[in-house]
Amino acid sequence: MQIYVDDIIFRLCEEFVIAMHGKFEMSMLGELSFFLGLQVKQSKEGIFLNQSKYCKEILKRFEMENCKEASTPMLTNCYIDVDAVGVVVDQTKYRGLIGSLLYLTTSGPNIMFVVCLCTGFQSNPKESHLKAAKRILEYFKGTSSIVLWYPSLSPIQLVKYSNSDFASCKLDKKSSSGTCHLLGSSLKSWHSKKEACVALSTVEAEYIAAGSCCAQILWIKQQLEDFVLKVNKVPLFCDNTSAINLIKIQVQHFRTKHIEIRHQFISDHVNNGDCKVQLIVTERQLADIFTKPLSKDKFFSLRNELGIIDSQALPYSMLFLSLLTLYL
Repeated sequence: MQIYVDDIIFRLCEEFVIAMHGKFEMSMLGELSFFLGLQVKQSKEGIFLNQSKYCKEILKRFEMENCKEASTPMLTNCYIDVDAVGVVVDQTKYRGLIGSLLYLTTSGPNIMFVVCLCTGFQSNPKESHLKAAKRILEYFKGTSSIVLWYPSLSPIQLVKYSNSDFASCKLDKKSSSGTCHLLGSSLKSWHSKKEACVALSTVEAEYIAAGSCCAQILWIKQQLEDFVLKVNKVPLFCDNTSAINLIKIQVQHFRTKHIEIRHQFISDHVNNGDCKVQLIVTERQLADIFTKPLSKDKFFSLRNELGIIDSQALPYSMLFLSLLTLYL
């Protein structure tokens, strides 16, 4: 049972309904379909989430109802920096746009990276920053039928992906970490953020990202145990062989003493059997979408694999995700 202010949202059994009616005066609103700007559709294929109505309101608010459509939320060659000589734009307007876009990431993890990138310039936004943020709205303009799909027949199999883009921030040379967590073929959680410390190599950047992912594994495992679902040796997919060897063997530990201890706890949990780190080819790395701008074809491919699909092409998507689950 989930409680929010004065609303109660949960799947009810008949006995509970009778008991509640006997104690309180209450009304039944039926199956959940709309909640805080999040549209919910439930069917035999699964649960579908999107925010198309909220997105239309944002387009109207920022006078972009007639804007052109964009195929991706970010250009492949896009580079966002401080832009010291750029034209200053209204700070209040820019912050309002960023706040609205952050809420759209609730059902749109595919825009997580570029939105987080744009949030770093709220103190002194320039015209180039506003243009990059508006492109995200142009992307949503043409994706009204895109939904986040949770299949009804998804198996109970926890899988993690961890990735890092080395020194992606040209301002402070920090890397970007991205992780995503799937239960079967259903995307459960994700994050994209700049790492707190500067990594001296790609190996260190991937190692730090994997440590962050391991922390999420432990949290989700605890949540599953509350539902009497025990999982061990959760696969954590990383596309860097050296980082995997560093986690498993620690033979180069003397070269990594400068890395904070909080990132090195992953080795203990691998040895304890909480997770197992496995190599995956870069083309199959789903966390890529949370760390860097991608080409149109790769962006579409990873978006589909994460369960962010076109509702008009549902039969094809069901087959695709079924094959993906068998592959994993």
